[in-house]
Amino acid sequence: MNALVEAGRLAAEGTPFALATVVGVERPSSARVGDRALVTGDGELHGWVGGACTEPEVVRLSLAALADGGVRRERIESRCASEGAVEVLIEPQLPALSLAVVGDAPAARTLRELAGVLGWRVTSEIAGADAVVIASMGRDDEVALESALAGDAGYIGLVASAKRAASLGLDEEARARVRSPAGLDLGPSSQEEIAVAILAELVAWRHTRSEDVLVEYATDPICGMSVAVVGAEHTLEHDGTTYYFCSAHCRKKFQAAPV
Repeated sequence: MNALVEAGRLAAEGTPFALATVVGVERPSSARVGDRALVTGDGELHGWVGGACTEPEVVRLSLAALADGGVRRERIESRCASEGAVEVLIEPQLPALSLAVVGDAPAARTLRELAGVLGWRVTSEIAGADAVVIASMGRDDEVALESALAGDAGYIGLVASAKRAASLGLDEEARARVRSPAGLDLGPSSQEEIAVAILAELVAWRHTRSEDVLVEYATDPICGMSVAVVGAEHTLEHDGTTYYFCSAHCRKKFQAAPV
């Protein structure tokens, strides 16, 4: 599979992935400068960046990059018999978050413009949106809220007074998900200032959102490498414990003499 072709397909779908490119090689590594692979959020690697000892580390670094959005350039030394090392550039490709803005109040119109400047994908469709802001000035708020709460949006904001929000009859779980009044508290504000306050809250939410993405790792009991649990290819159940390995070679050694 051509990593760049697959990268183009995933980018068009809006699917996050990390592109790993070999930028340095120390022999006898089998990788070459320019070799590429991509890693998806479920830990699958497509392409070639070296042998069995390199791939788990590239997956681990790629998942970490997808979690925090940071580019990484790492030197990976082989702990297998082949030795050698590769230097890999990891570039996370994260689609812009989608923001559904419901309503035609001045705050809604301004918010759409400002979010577009920041590169957010702005839509009026609640289904599938990462964040939802309802600024319909009391027109069908309940219907829009019901739709938003039925989805997976991480941020749901309602432009309304606290009294108006309380009158909607939301249960405790729903109230915990809905931010109303939406936006940072700036005191008495114009509609345009309310849009700015909401955008500021959305930016803060976006940054804390990545902190909630946890990547679980395990240590290969043979070579000591860190292996991402998600998508791990080489595992073994022994005495009620699941062990994770960087390669079939390490798993075979463990099977011969469990530690």
